[in-house]
Amino acid sequence: MKKAGYFLSFFLLLLLPGLACSLTDFQGTQNAILFADDFSDASKKWNRVLEDSGSADYYDSAYRIFVNPANANIWANPANENFIDTRIEVDATKIAGPDDNDFGIICRYEDASRFYFAVISSDGYYGVLKMTPEGVRGIGKDTLLESNTINPGAATNHVRFDCVGSTLTLYVNNTQVDQQIDADYSTGNVGLLAGSFTAGGTDILFDNFIVYRP
Repeated sequence: MKKAGYFLSFFLLLLLPGLACSLTDFQGTQNAILFADDFSDASKKWNRVLEDSGSADYYDSAYRIFVNPANANIWANPANENFIDTRIEVDATKIAGPDDNDFGIICRYEDASRFYFAVISSDGYYGVLKMTPEGVRGIGKDTLLESNTINPGAATNHVRFDCVGSTLTLYVNNTQVDQQIDADYSTGNVGLLAGSFTAGGTDILFDNFIVYRP
């Protein structure tokens, strides 16, 4: 079970603004689209940051997160979004860097020290975690686990993260790989995340980001 030190060394962080400031109205039909972005323009106001430690910006009608150093994570949020229960989906493609990486989806982002996230890696690992004021904590396990559902290497994976009540469920390529229970955070923004481990250079392209009412 690789990446056992994941929760002990999270990292140099490129902290990005974008915390929501208004609560989305949840009146409407089930599975309605609450937010969607194909990144063809910047109207959704995702973070646009370029630093020595990496970047997060629109790129070639998609959204790219590049993590330059080792043992670092970078995340990004759209502006002025806040949700309670969500089903979030995105297509994620590794375009460069090591397979020993992590990338995925954020939900219930309250601030830089309070949010849930679900990740996979290009060498086939996955996990559901949360950021806390004391650092990253695994939910239900203390290490990332392996699944052959994940497409390895420079491939595209369809990632889905459901945050419904206290139940957090990760799907990869339409297959459920993890489900955990945690009730610490109940509302917040959504987002994207990518990171590195022993080697830097993680480069992930995200597209077709959709938030549904679950």
